[in-house]
Amino acid sequence: MVVPPAFAQILRFLFLLRHLPNALTCSHLFCGCAGIVAVSNGNLVLAAYLIGLAAGLDFLDGFVARWLGAFSAIGKELDSLADGVTFGVLPAMIVFSLFQQSFPGTVLAKQPTPPLCYLAFLIAIFSALRLAKFNVDTRQTHSFIGVPTPANALLIASLPLIMESVFFASTVILDQRFLVGFTLVTACLLVANVELFAFKFQH
Repeated sequence: MVVPPAFAQILRFLFLLRHLPNALTCSHLFCGCAGIVAVSNGNLVLAAYLIGLAAGLDFLDGFVARWLGAFSAIGKELDSLADGVTFGVLPAMIVFSLFQQSFPGTVLAKQPTPPLCYLAFLIAIFSALRLAKFNVDTRQTHSFIGVPTPANALLIASLPLIMESVFFASTVILDQRFLVGFTLVTACLLVANVELFAFKFQH
């Protein structure tokens, strides 16, 4: 049986369409990887914008998956892995860089990184715990328990943007006491047993 070319094109399009949610997820993972490179190059503002773009793609992939009915076990796991990089590791890298800037002599003289800077990676660790908890917690079907990793990442992404636009903000944000408190509070809120509103529309 010969399949008409037009019909074959439609089938090919529908097949590709079902992979659109995963393509969007991979795009937001790409943003996370590019953001880590941006932080490594000292461009925290670009990293912040990439987190914002990734958050939009993360919302869109879930919306498209519901619209197309294109749910899959692979898509669910891929989404969590991408979130771990983009909304866990990348925000932790931003805070790590801010900690480094709070030791100006260390950065300028290229001295070993002070141990306090590594506190920033609690954000990555607790983000991973938050995502693992979300995957197995059946209570989070219609709401979130604990701050979602994208929301936490957006909060952290706001710090470089505030420093860029408010001339005295750097004095506050680069204070080590602020950074320690901010890191501990945001890490704890990720796994806090607090129910929050979620944009999870069933229809």
